[in-house]
Amino acid sequence: MDADNEAKGKVSGQAMQNPQALAAVQDKIDSGSHNASIMDSLPKSVKRRVNALKNLQVNNTHIEAKFYKEVHELERKYSALYQPLFDKRRNIVSGEVEPTDEECEWQSDHEDEAALAEDLKKKAAIEEKTEDANEEKPKGIPEFWLTIFRSVDMLSDMLQEHDEPILKHLQDIKVIFSGPDQPMSFTLEFHFDPNKYFTNTVLTKVYKMKSEPDAEDPFSFEGPEIIDCEGCEIDWLKGKDVTVKTIKKKQKHKGRGTARVITKQVPNDSFFNFFNPIKVSPDKELDEDSEYTLATDFEIGHFFRERIVPRAVLYFTGEALEDDESGEGEELDEGEEEELDEGEEEVSSLYTF
Repeated sequence: MDADNEAKGKVSGQAMQNPQALAAVQDKIDSGSHNASIMDSLPKSVKRRVNALKNLQVNNTHIEAKFYKEVHELERKYSALYQPLFDKRRNIVSGEVEPTDEECEWQSDHEDEAALAEDLKKKAAIEEKTEDANEEKPKGIPEFWLTIFRSVDMLSDMLQEHDEPILKHLQDIKVIFSGPDQPMSFTLEFHFDPNKYFTNTVLTKVYKMKSEPDAEDPFSFEGPEIIDCEGCEIDWLKGKDVTVKTIKKKQKHKGRGTARVITKQVPNDSFFNFFNPIKVSPDKELDEDSEYTLATDFEIGHFFRERIVPRAVLYFTGEALEDDESGEGEELDEGEEEELDEGEEEVSSLYTF
């Protein structure tokens, strides 16, 4: 017994003096995994202190949860300051407002690097006037949002050819944050011009969020997470519902041997299935495919909120796409390895899925 205690004491001393060993222990604690061999190697008095630290960590997660709730309130406050700018963006896109010459001035990098000679500028101005006289001027910025959908991989994967004529009528996408006395959530509003496909002028998708540590696993808390979403009913005009398709099938009568053709509607791939998400039931577990579909839905909703809506013009021009690609990091050459310091990670957002 004395030999065992002495061995345990040595292991304990090594663990207390070795930073890597301590980091490994902390990692086990954070993940909620209890490695019996490590804990058993610690003296009883040290175990008590570790338990005290874990209780402190639980208190820390509750403070962190309050922090994220205040962040949500700040987002709600500043969204009201952004909105007049987004409203003006919508008016320019739709053609309701024509920006002034001063508002349209923008010096591109290419123009700055290679300034045109004065005579070429004059010639270009004359040609431009001639083209303007002969060209039918479009209203606003045609297909603004549809162009974004086509350009962004996450959205283009959902986009079908039969969706595109409908999305030409999309004039704006808004993010609406829940009020101070409401459960944490945000709503995506898709505003459409009157069209021949459905009678709705606004389609909505609500994402419900949770910013509370789990009572059974408080150390898993990493910030607010989307836990559910609700779509809306689309009032399709007759024969215009692109989320279903009609198929014909021959059906043979068993007794008489005669055949008849029956028609039935089956689900059809479409972006507009986005507004009819999988229902989450607390009493029923989702299968693996449904969990993946729901996780993807949450990711898309978050991407609309964090990237697409605030930076729409940059996705239209493709500049934001270049930023996204450069943010992924350069690919390593074959055989080359990149080592990261332990604990180093890139934080892309305050929110998790």
